[in-house]
Amino acid sequence: MGFLQLLVVAVLASEHRVAGAAEVFGNSSEGLIEFSVGKFRYFELNRPFPEEAILHDISSNVTFLIFQIHSQYQNTTVSFSPTLLSNSSETGTASGLVFILRPEQSTCTWYLGTSGIQPVQNMAILLSYSERDPVPGGCNLEFDLDIDPNIYLEYNFFETTIKFAPANLGYARGVDPPPCDAGTDQDSRWRLQYDVYQYFLPENDLTEEMLLKHLQRMVSVPQVKASALKVVTLTANDKTSVSFSSLPGQGVIYNVIVWDPFLNTSAAYVPAHTYACSFEAGEGSCASLELFFIGFIIMGFFFYILITRLTPIKYDVNLILTAVAGSVGGMFLVAVWWRFGILSICMLCVGLVLGFLISSVTFFTPLGNLKIFHDDGVFWVTFSCIAILIPVVFMGCLRILNILTCGVIGSYSVVLAIDSYWSTSLSYITLNVLKRALNKDFHRAFTNVPFQTNDFIILAVWGMLAVSGITLQIQRERGRPFFPPHPYKLWKQERERRVTNILDPSYHIPPLRERLYGRLTQIKGLFQKEQPAGERTPLLL
Repeated sequence: MGFLQLLVVAVLASEHRVAGAAEVFGNSSEGLIEFSVGKFRYFELNRPFPEEAILHDISSNVTFLIFQIHSQYQNTTVSFSPTLLSNSSETGTASGLVFILRPEQSTCTWYLGTSGIQPVQNMAILLSYSERDPVPGGCNLEFDLDIDPNIYLEYNFFETTIKFAPANLGYARGVDPPPCDAGTDQDSRWRLQYDVYQYFLPENDLTEEMLLKHLQRMVSVPQVKASALKVVTLTANDKTSVSFSSLPGQGVIYNVIVWDPFLNTSAAYVPAHTYACSFEAGEGSCASLELFFIGFIIMGFFFYILITRLTPIKYDVNLILTAVAGSVGGMFLVAVWWRFGILSICMLCVGLVLGFLISSVTFFTPLGNLKIFHDDGVFWVTFSCIAILIPVVFMGCLRILNILTCGVIGSYSVVLAIDSYWSTSLSYITLNVLKRALNKDFHRAFTNVPFQTNDFIILAVWGMLAVSGITLQIQRERGRPFFPPHPYKLWKQERERRVTNILDPSYHIPPLRERLYGRLTQIKGLFQKEQPAGERTPLLL
């Protein structure tokens, strides 16, 4: 009986340990982290390398496994061995390894860890593939791992670039892999194609739970195809690098599916994610994103581009100079209208602003991602033609042009103001154009943005404000002259009227010099001591 009691206690303890492995792991003293194929595991790493993980009972029809581990922004390391080597380990927020199984192998072990001081919450999964499936990263020549299924991601303010290693054809256990560069016919890895997918996280949500939850939709081939947007398909002849427009503060997940058209099989790389901002750095922090309004329409826009491209001054100083330049440009345009009343020049500027926004909206649609517009010359010529077309079309009805511009641009300014407090993708309508003007490499970036509930609400607000503003102006201006005389002309007419009309009280107003002298005399009198009146000597009786 004593032996049976000890056996029951041991079994219960073992079951308790395995159940804990499916939840959270604080340190390696709790035992191995046990995995199952296709099952997501959440656990915590909080001590230096290594912590051992294991997979049992691998099916004989599985040729290779891909293990991947994800965290929000703290790095974790996965390795084939307890000793860290560059060609047998991977470190990052999205790290993966390919296990090429030996004949009769049914158990696989690897090691996990983190060098950070703070505990790291992770999510991990193992995926299995057969000998017919292509091997992601199987023809790696650029990165450290022999077989590298990882997607390497870099970002700056303008663009986010992903890179990955070419794949190889699948092969059975115990068989040498097909050569990567033996030929370029249909029997080699050159027949493989790569579909690049993009998945947007909910806007305004930077939580770790939300990221790990949505990452589950981006790990396996069926889930990626059902959930994400396919951006581009690359062939083996294309460079395995794709650029996208950076969206600071917006979570985005990228993945690549390699497809073998001959066998109709596919495999997924290890997805990578980014917010295009830092959770730790002070500058460019996700906690305090800086968003700016484009100059003061014309002068500010061009002056900002000029300063940014030609000088290395800081962002804050650039904004100050842009504001000054915008103010000067605005005052100059007002002065031109006030003094000369040249309607055509003023309305040309108004029309160009509306044309700029309409052209920006045009390239904000999927039309902007067409391959032909990746050429800067084609893009800017087309963009300029659309922008110039607006004032040309409305040159015969300038009042309508002015009303449309006030309604559309004014309401879009409200959208930009709302974006400062409630994130929306509509601000990228103009921001993408600014990025392309500032960065010479931005032409290769795909400018997809999320379009979620916030965007639909703000789009409805924009449309409502624009329509109501235009309608109100049309009603108010009905029956009035198209444009009043410019202020200088009115002032000159009023001055002449006062000079010739002796019945006008203003005709008898003293000249300016006498009026100024009278004012100075009054001010001077305020500071003079009042003289007493009457006798100064006592009255003698």
